[in-house]
Amino acid sequence: MKELAGKTALITGASRGIGAATAREFAKHGVSVVLAARTADDIETLAKEIRAAGGKAMAVTCDVSIYDDVVSAVATCISTFGQLDILINNAGVIEPIARLGASDPEQWSKVADINLKGVYYGMRAAIPLMETQGAGVIVNISSGAATGALEGWSHYCSTKAAVSSLTRCGDLEYREKNIQIIGLSPGTVATDMQLVIKASGVNPVSQLDPSVHIPAEWSARAILWLCTKQAASFSGTDFSLKDPDARKLVGLV
Repeated sequence: MKELAGKTALITGASRGIGAATAREFAKHGVSVVLAARTADDIETLAKEIRAAGGKAMAVTCDVSIYDDVVSAVATCISTFGQLDILINNAGVIEPIARLGASDPEQWSKVADINLKGVYYGMRAAIPLMETQGAGVIVNISSGAATGALEGWSHYCSTKAAVSSLTRCGDLEYREKNIQIIGLSPGTVATDMQLVIKASGVNPVSQLDPSVHIPAEWSARAILWLCTKQAASFSGTDFSLKDPDARKLVGLV
């Protein structure tokens, strides 16, 4: 992972779960990280932790459903570290879980604003800069829900399917510009989202034993690897950590 040392990464949804684990993993390998999330206290605490361990980190309050917030986060990367080499579109929500006929249109739309528009906004803000720099990497956090239907998850399944399409479109348009755009489908991860899913009691995922969920650190290691040239052949795809061969590539046993 030495090729990533000295790079700068913007991570959305960095206050907890996969985002926070990714920030720590990147910092350990010499990547300067800009932590973006709505919860200012949480990301500032994480940034201080990373700096105390010798890493470089900056926290920026950001609601990914607001384009100007995302543009401001990208600008922070430039003003603080002079570049933006990596974008991790991680921010995502699943609440409220509800069947279509009982769903709240306003809340359903808010999930779409975060899960789909938030990814588009990140790509839209970062790609022109990466194109000018002559290189860049974007990892969009996907899900097995992108290719399957699950009761109560119409908002989540449809937005993740759309994100997978954005990954393919981005790769088609910018692969020749040396911008590596890949999706990561991590499977079920032991984060706060699983607590929400468990409490809902809806569909088979809520019935899974917590022991089957992988730690967020596994996803972080996969994201780190996907940002290297070794992962270039997976551009435009959703790299699935449920695949044993994929785990071996990442170095997970």
